[in-house]
Amino acid sequence: MKFFIYARKSTEDEARQVLSIDSQLDELREFARKESLQVVREYVEAKTAKEPGRTVFNDMMQAVENGEAQALLAWHPDRLSRNSVDGGRLVHDLDTGKLQDLKFPSTWFENTPQFGQCHAAARFL
Repeated sequence: MKFFIYARKSTEDEARQVLSIDSQLDELREFARKESLQVVREYVEAKTAKEPGRTVFNDMMQAVENGEAQALLAWHPDRLSRNSVDGGRLVHDLDTGKLQDLKFPSTWFENTPQFGQCHAAARFL
């Protein structure tokens, strides 16, 4: 399975970041090495994820949808999305199989039928 690395910071102000881009990339590369993940490209962005429309994120997701990778590696889920549009796109690509896995050194995610059931239940909220 091919992975894209995605590292993001929400602002250009270095002092306000939980973890710098360089620190994220170092940790993600080490995680990929330890887990023997095949990383084919790295995407780096300095923009908030509270609103949709991030250029780098959209380019990465288009590459996933084009079959260039099947999985994403990010430092934490909130690096990928903090809004319902981008979050919905991730869930949709997981549901359709275009995206097969998400990995994070900071937390565990498993794309199981239970994840799909939770997503289906959330549709009624």
